[in-house]
Amino acid sequence: MLIDKVFILAAVVFVGILCQWFAWRVKLPAILFLLFAGIIAGPLTGWLNSDALFGDLLFPFISLSVAVILFEGSLTLRFHQIAGLGRVVRNMISFGLLVTWLITATATRLVFDFPWSLALLFGAITSVTGPTVIVPMLRTVKPSAAVANILRWEGIVIDPIGATLAVLVYEFILSGSSGNAMSHTLLAFARLIGIGLLLGSLAGYIYGNILRRHWLPEFLHNVATLGLVIFVFAVSNSIQHESGLLSVTVMGIWLANMRDVSLEEILDFKESLSVLLISVLFIVLAARLDFQRFLHLGWQVGFIFLSIQFLSRPLSVMISALGSKLSWPERHLLAWIAPRGIVAAAISALFAIKLAAAGHNEAELLVPLTFSVIIGTVVLQSATARFIAKKLGVAEPEPRGFLIIGANPVARVIGKALQQAEFRVLLVDSSWDNISKARMEGLPTYYGEPVSEHADRNLDLVGIGKLLALSPRGALNTLSCMHYRMELGSKAVFAIQAAADLEMTKERKAISRRHWQVLFGPEVTFSSLAKALTHDGWEMRSTTLSQAFDFIAYQQLYEQRSVPLFAVTPKGQIEVFSVEERLNPQPGWTIIGLVTEPEAREKATLAE
Repeated sequence: MLIDKVFILAAVVFVGILCQWFAWRVKLPAILFLLFAGIIAGPLTGWLNSDALFGDLLFPFISLSVAVILFEGSLTLRFHQIAGLGRVVRNMISFGLLVTWLITATATRLVFDFPWSLALLFGAITSVTGPTVIVPMLRTVKPSAAVANILRWEGIVIDPIGATLAVLVYEFILSGSSGNAMSHTLLAFARLIGIGLLLGSLAGYIYGNILRRHWLPEFLHNVATLGLVIFVFAVSNSIQHESGLLSVTVMGIWLANMRDVSLEEILDFKESLSVLLISVLFIVLAARLDFQRFLHLGWQVGFIFLSIQFLSRPLSVMISALGSKLSWPERHLLAWIAPRGIVAAAISALFAIKLAAAGHNEAELLVPLTFSVIIGTVVLQSATARFIAKKLGVAEPEPRGFLIIGANPVARVIGKALQQAEFRVLLVDSSWDNISKARMEGLPTYYGEPVSEHADRNLDLVGIGKLLALSPRGALNTLSCMHYRMELGSKAVFAIQAAADLEMTKERKAISRRHWQVLFGPEVTFSSLAKALTHDGWEMRSTTLSQAFDFIAYQQLYEQRSVPLFAVTPKGQIEVFSVEERLNPQPGWTIIGLVTEPEAREKATLAE
């Protein structure tokens, strides 16, 4: 029996990670595939019985997992990200939440004839958006920075607040038969907020100072943080029921905004752990669904979804954004994107069982109703948000920029030429000397290794569409191309050859099976470019072709004394000269390349 449970749990973990990988490949939220996997494993085949697998530990596991997920998300919330937009976020997690709650509750009451208590509980559960769904959706939608930051902050901060609201309604339901229900609920609210803010702030302040003063060895940072999160969550809940989520969220925000506190390794660990927990949680919760209860809901569930998508969310955003600097298109996009996620699923499952045990039979419909909203919002918004963002003009433009691996002299010259041609560049190097020189020349930089967890989290790739690997370290160029080709596409990844590559036979080159393109020409290497720039006096030139001076005339003029690097079309599109791609620039195109004769520009001008 134990072996069977171990195998089932291992299979759930494996399938969950497989769903995460597939979602990454197709650029859709992983929750869709996790839900489908859970439904197949549970209701359809009966292979996974979540209650039998976890027993009495199911809901403690759910609670602790949600706490870790919220803590990890709160570690990424920096106040400077919402400079000038803090009022909007504050309104959305207060007034906006109340609007969503009341409208959803009213619709549920009218459509399903639920008691007001259960309708208000469902409204509270579905008032939270899902950070685990919003983050991957933002990667696909690529909205403006203001919209992205607001949605990320709202998704993380509103979860404990919405959960708190759900707990208060739950407490009100349980004490509804007594005469002091309202006073009991208000007291519970005051205790919950007080304990959550006090304990979370205190834990964040003390632990932040421990990290700042290096009182804890680095090898204990990750496990100590995890242990502290679980401890704070448990202590907070023991003092005041369900205050733990607020405590760990406040603790994470406090740590994230403390000065001189390094959280990179902790964040790496917590992010990996969150992915694992989310993968298991969604499958386990989806496996508990009962199709008969879905059928019992009927077509009326569509009205609930429509009221959330087209009434409560737009109204809450419009009220929250009053007096802000947000443009109307940005407000419209905010009003469209509000997917529900893991917290709504977990809370609905938790309260449904507790209320059903207390004699509230209608509570059994909370879970299928909540999952219907989750699936509806995720599917609709994932499929349409990018299109709507483009139509509204608040999506980031198609990426035209270059991520350049290396900030050496060659990379700086090429980066400067691209920058002058009005293309965004970002130079990445682990040499502080190279980075310093690049910054002095006005080039945007990132100091660190291009292939690292820190780079994955902190590299700003907005507007970046191509990669140029221009490091003298051939292995780094290869590694960078392999890493970023999945993000940018193999046709947008280029690397300069090393001198040793020229000595490779055709057979060895064929065996190597490159998944990127070789920059500039078959005989061009990093060493040859560096020598041409530093010793031979070559310089970067931009030459516009015409009918009288076409690309053939350009090549004849410079003969062997030029290396064409890029070609810019009249529409502002840029093409890269490479071994694999033979370009045929037309009149009106601009050639950016290295030339050796200082009088070449004058000859080109005369020829035109």
